[in-house]
Parts: sequence; C-alpha cells; structure tokens
Amino acid sequence: MERLFLEIPTINRKEEALEYLEENIKYNSDLNGTGGMDNCLEGMTYEEWLSELNQKESIEYGNQVNRCSSKTFFVVREKDNRIVGMINIRYHISDEKLKTWASHIGYGIRPTERRKGYAKIALYLGLLEEQKIGEERVLLICDFDNIGSNKTILALDGVLEKTEPYEYDNIMTNYYWINVNDSLEKYYEYYRNYIKIDDIMRQ
Repeated sequence: MERLFLEIPTINRKEEALEYLEENIKYNSDLNGTGGMDNCLEGMTYEEWLSELNQKESIEYGNQVNRCSSKTFFVVREKDNRIVGMINIRYHISDEKLKTWASHIGYGIRPTERRKGYAKIALYLGLLEEQKIGEERVLLICDFDNIGSNKTILALDGVLEKTEPYEYDNIMTNYYWINVNDSLEKYYEYYRNYIKIDDIMRQ
C-alpha cells in the first residue's frame, strides 16, 4: 500500500477536485465525506464551497444552521500527489443529533482507487484528527449491506451498537462506536507505515 496524508482543500486543487466528483458520478457511486462539495454539481462554485468549509469549522455557524462543526480534507497519495478520497471530520455533536442522523466521520474513496486498503488508512487518519480535537469516542454509520464499509470500520475495532433504518432514507444502517485512543494505539505500528510521520499524534 502507498502512503497517504490529509490535505486541507485549496483553490490549487480545483480542477482535480471537480474531476474527483465527475469520476464518482461516472461510476454511479455515492459521494461520502465531501463536506458538501457535491453541491458543486448543483450550481455551487468551487470557490463558494471553500468559503463554506471555513464557516463549517465554527461552532457558532453550526448552531445557526442546526449542524455540527466539521472539517473536510482531501485524502492524498504521497507518491503521485493524487486525490484518492475525501473525509469529513465532525465534532461538538449533541447527543440529540447522535441519536438521529449525525456521525463523527464520513469518508469515501474514488472508484478507480478502491480495494487497495485506502479506506482503512483514511479512517485511521480521521481518528487522528478526532484525537487532536479531543474526541475520545466516535460514532460511524454505514449501510447494513455495504460489505466494504463494514469491514473497514471493524478493522479499526468498531463495536456494533445497533442496526436500524436510517431516519432520512429508511435504509437499514449499522451504527458503530470506536474508542479513538485505543484504536490509534493498537494499530499504530501497522498504520505508521502508510501515513506521513508528521501526521501521527499519539497520546
């Protein structure tokens, strides 16, 4: 596997980011972890999306629009500097939102880069980001029949809490919890080989 790192979206990635969206549409793939970049398919400009990302990091903004605070990153392959995925890190989530629709991490890998172990690396990087902002326990959800996503979450010691229809689309969904510090510590020796060393922040 190649080494991956997280990168804050900038204007310099505009063309590649839009191409990332187009590839997912071409393969009829769900868009996960984009932090709303899929709105660029509905008329929002990339520049407007970047501006919105900055707002979404604010607790005050999240309260105004009844959303949780979040950060969005490109998942980039170090070897060729290519965007292979995206991940959205959420925090300051109320118990009410956790009980209904919210989860702490959403992520996706572009169709042509799947089945290479990148989703697990991306999730490990996501847990590192959650650790940096003080989250100790995170909720992840995925469709009951999404074999790849279920395996990814289980690989980082996700513990299944329940399976029930998702509020917004009525699709049967698995709800997993991961202890952030325990997972990062347990799998450190393995994943340190697949992420940039300066991304590692151990307790």
